[in-house]
Amino acid sequence: MRSQLYIATNGLGMWTSDDLGETVVRMGSRAGMYSGYQIWALANDPSNSNILLAGTNGGLFRLDRQQMQWTHMPSPMDERFKITSLAFRPQNPNVITAGTQFAALFRSEDHGLTWRQLDVMVPEICSNQAQSRFTQILFDGADERLGWAGVELDTVWRTIDGGVTWHKVSKGLASKDIHGLGVTNNGSRRVFASTDRGLHISDNDGESWELQPLDSPSQYTRAVVPRSDNSNVVFLTNGDGPPGSWGRLYRSRDRGTHWDRAVLPGEVESSMWSIAVHPANPKLIFASASLGQIYRSTDGGETWTGLKRRLGEIRHVMWLPS
Repeated sequence: MRSQLYIATNGLGMWTSDDLGETVVRMGSRAGMYSGYQIWALANDPSNSNILLAGTNGGLFRLDRQQMQWTHMPSPMDERFKITSLAFRPQNPNVITAGTQFAALFRSEDHGLTWRQLDVMVPEICSNQAQSRFTQILFDGADERLGWAGVELDTVWRTIDGGVTWHKVSKGLASKDIHGLGVTNNGSRRVFASTDRGLHISDNDGESWELQPLDSPSQYTRAVVPRSDNSNVVFLTNGDGPPGSWGRLYRSRDRGTHWDRAVLPGEVESSMWSIAVHPANPKLIFASASLGQIYRSTDGGETWTGLKRRLGEIRHVMWLPS
C-alpha cells in the first residue's frame, strides 16, 4: 500500500490517488459506500494508519485502506442531516468526537461502536437552523485536556477536560461564522480560527481572540493548517466566498504574525478551501479550491504544481502514508 491521497467531494463520493495526484480514481459503490454521497469530513486513526473515517450525508463510514472497503458504522448520527466534522483524541484514539448539521456534538469512547450526544446547545441563530454545522473539531496534541470546535453560524467552543464538556469562547471574534481551526505548540501555544470576516489568533487557549487582517480584497478564510514539522510555517486558504470566483493561498513563516501569498500556477477560479499535511513527510502538501482545482507541493509549500484532474465541489483533502 503506497501513500494515498483522498479527496472528499460534495455529491461525487470519494476519490483516491496512489501517484501523488497525477491520476485520481473514484471509489465505486461496490466498495461499500454510495459513490454519490456528500463527504464532509475525514479523520485518520492516529494509532492505526489503515483506518480512515468519513462523515457523510448517509452516516459514518470506516475505510479499511488495505482492503479499500468501506463499512457503515451505525450511530444516532444517522438521524442527523450530515456528519460534518470528525476528530480522534490524539492521546486516546478510542475517543472520537463528531459534529453534525444540524449543529450537535457526539462522543464515542469505544472507537466508534457506541455514541452519545453531548450537552452542547447551539441556538437558533438564523432563519433556517439547518444551516448551522460543526465545521471542525481540533484537539491539542500537547495537552490532552484542550480542544476546540467551530460552528458555522455560531462560534468557537472549547473543552478543558478532553472533550467531555464544551463551552463557548467568543471574546474578540469579529464574526461567529467559524470555518477552520489550527494550533501550534512551538514554544508556546497559539490557536487560529478562520471566519467569513477574517483570521483570528489567540495566545490564551481561545479565551480571547484578535483579528489578524490579511492583505487581500476579501477577508473570507477557510482552512488554517500548520506545516507538520514545528517550523512556524502556517498555511491559510482565502477567497471571495462560497464557492467564490477566485482564490489565494497564504503562508506565514512566523506562526501567523505576517503573511505572504504562495504563488499558485494559473488562475484559481474559486475560493481556496482545503489543505492536507502529514508528519510522515512535512514537505508534501496538497491544497484544493472549492470547485475542484488541486495543487501539490513537494518542497514544503515553496513551489506548487497544478494537478490536471479537476473534480466537482471538494470538501476535504487528506494524504496518508503507507
